Amino acid sequence: MRTEASRTEQQRAGARFDFAHSCARYLELVDDERIAVAEQSLWEMLEWEALDGLRIMDTGSESGPFSLAARNLAPAVHSFGYDPESVGCTQALCGCYRTGDEGCIIEGGDVLDEDCLDKLAIFDVVYSWGMLHHTVDMWRALANMFSLVNEGGQLFVALYNDQRWLSKCWIRVKLTYIKGELERSAIIAVHAPYFLARHTVKWVVSSSSQKKRGMDPRRDILDWLGGYPFVVARPEAVLAFYLQHCYTLNRMTTVDGHHGCNEFVFRAPSVDR
Repeated sequence: MRTEASRTEQQRAGARFDFAHSCARYLELVDDERIAVAEQSLWEMLEWEALDGLRIMDTGSESGPFSLAARNLAPAVHSFGYDPESVGCTQALCGCYRTGDEGCIIEGGDVLDEDCLDKLAIFDVVYSWGMLHHTVDMWRALANMFSLVNEGGQLFVALYNDQRWLSKCWIRVKLTYIKGELERSAIIAVHAPYFLARHTVKWVVSSSSQKKRGMDPRRDILDWLGGYPFVVARPEAVLAFYLQHCYTLNRMTTVDGHHGCNEFVFRAPSVDR
């Protein structure tokens, strides 16, 4: 079920978490090992067999490791993001590893801006991990991405899981976090120790999603506590949305009712939509 009331509340609030600052912190931690792990996560979820001529779109840009990982695996990657600072981080990272690479285009853009999307090409793989649920109007963002996917192409998205009443509580936590330094410090002091311990245990004894993706637990915790706007969806709602548009599910991993992102890989129809 779509959380329209929560979305309207967040639109009125007009506040937003500084993801750019988080991306800049993570950029300092990126190394060859993290990039290799990011590449492996793409291979596993997309189950690629051949990459010749593959065109990839990274929607949201994040801090750049997945744009770079995708470019290392495929001949052409186009990345765009909403935050100018985040786009700058992606440009800096890709420029460091692939100076003057014409196969990697990185620019600013808004997935909610249809005019912006109309200027883009279509792609064999469209990727957006953990970004569209921060656009306020997530379902519109998901619908807008259809125009970017080639016939028979793949769409890989990761979206926050809907925990019902608990998700509503997290909205309050996130709103408090972004109010100011004092509120932010209080939220971190209360919640961060639990999440840090939880992430550390997973990192050591299991193949957690963060370890698979080459991300950083500290950054992920701060992104979770402050990540706002915050829109959520249950797996069945996402499946129903894409099936309604004739997409087929290739692969799905869920967080089993907990907080975090459910991952979906869909295949676009091979006929005109």
